Amino acid sequence: AGGNAVDAAMATWAVQGEVEPGMTGLGADMFVLVYLAKTGEVKFINATGFAPRAATIDFYKSKGGIPDEGPLSISVPGAVGGAALAVQKYGTKPLAEVLAPAIEIAEQGFPITASLAQGLASGRDKLQKFPSTMKVWFKDGRPLEMGDVLVNRDLARTLRTIASQGPDAFYRGEIAKNTAAFLKANGGIITEGDLAGYQPFEDAPIRTNYRGVDVFECPPNSQGFVMLEALNILEGFNLKQMGHNTAPYLHAVTESLKLSFADRNRYVGDPKFVPNIPMKALLSKEYAAVRRKAIDPNHAIAGEPAPGDPVRLMPTTQAYARAQSMPAAVAPFDPDQILNLTTYLAVVDKDHNMVSVTSSLLSGFGSGMVVENGGFFLNDRMRYWYLDPQHVNALQPGKRVRQTINPALALRDGKPFLVFGTPGADTQPQTQLQFFLNVVEFGMEVQQALEQPSVISNSFQDSYYPHKVLGKLLTPAMLAETVRAELAAKGHQLDIRNARGVGSVKAVMIHPRTGVLMGGVSPTGDSYVMAW
Repeated sequence: AGGNAVDAAMATWAVQGEVEPGMTGLGADMFVLVYLAKTGEVKFINATGFAPRAATIDFYKSKGGIPDEGPLSISVPGAVGGAALAVQKYGTKPLAEVLAPAIEIAEQGFPITASLAQGLASGRDKLQKFPSTMKVWFKDGRPLEMGDVLVNRDLARTLRTIASQGPDAFYRGEIAKNTAAFLKANGGIITEGDLAGYQPFEDAPIRTNYRGVDVFECPPNSQGFVMLEALNILEGFNLKQMGHNTAPYLHAVTESLKLSFADRNRYVGDPKFVPNIPMKALLSKEYAAVRRKAIDPNHAIAGEPAPGDPVRLMPTTQAYARAQSMPAAVAPFDPDQILNLTTYLAVVDKDHNMVSVTSSLLSGFGSGMVVENGGFFLNDRMRYWYLDPQHVNALQPGKRVRQTINPALALRDGKPFLVFGTPGADTQPQTQLQFFLNVVEFGMEVQQALEQPSVISNSFQDSYYPHKVLGKLLTPAMLAETVRAELAAKGHQLDIRNARGVGSVKAVMIHPRTGVLMGGVSPTGDSYVMAW
């Protein structure tokens, strides 16, 4: 009982690591945005880890590339340190009290939900490769099923140790020693020294103003600027006149995002290794005006656009696509494959402090490895690296990989207005942007805004190694056929899916006039709005 939004957010995250183990946990990474009602400040915590000291391009090339799973897919996890820092700086409760609900659930158990059972079943091939994982998440050689009760005593013990000794236990104490020994025994390269070298840190959030609304995002090594640059580009269009989810509107949204992703892939990495990222220029209205000129209202840009030049403000030459045929079939939409490989939470308290948290193992169940005697999954974040030494996101020991996680929040007239975010890797800025426009441009209430269909482009280098450009536009079948046909005529290669809602976005809005809190969740996945 008691506490503020930060306490509640970190307590929720700790519980998520138990009941949503495929998405987050102690072995994950995290970004946190906090709005402090008392001062009107927005704070940002970077709780993402880095590549271990033995992780070099030559090493991974000798292994044939970056693996999808197992010990060599793991980077140093940052979430524990970030959660502890958030509670220490901006919470009101001791860490032990914040972790108490998660400890109770780990000790007493919880019933496996339908979605978790489905995730375990679909991830069986990966998970059954690791005995320490089967020990926790399998019974009689099979993944736990819906209704089975999981008691995770190893995780409870790990959480109790962190609660009593703080995050140092995880990075420099007995948990670190156990994690490093486990990985060494299983062919990993993360050492005690790697874990001991980790520290979360605070940084200045980035922002733009869209039609009077200040939108805050995570700075590099996050891709958070993608949504902000796209908003700047779109501000030059009359979106209301185009109409909600018409072909001209969705074309403008898609092309703006494609241009912003191209800039991401050219300019953004870990600032400690990539000095002089031109973030101020990338987020300038002048640069947005230059990028806007690359959008042809009648033709989609073919493939990945050329990156822009935010410093010299030079226009770029783009290749435009010919009209495409409409796909004959509607493909299934698997949210576990596209959206639910990460988890997001938003909290607003009685004082209107706002907290926006995205945490992630990366892909479902991360590396697939549960730490022996630790009870928690480890991430597979190494999969985002490039093995080209000239690339801005090239692998280097001690470097933080470019992250797709990017929780957001917004102020209207200087007052707390909206906190929102989503899982979904490269889809995150796309679905967050479309939700935001549903609210700000088209005046929708939160839940209504989250139930609208949204499009998702992959016409840029995918964040996952080997970074393919698929060149498709995932298009919901619930969009009018005339709209889909018009998008295809503009050159978009449609991949029609039976998707519902705006990705897997969750949000809380503070009504500007009444101060009433309104929450909403996309109809995709296990998501809930709670108030007490």
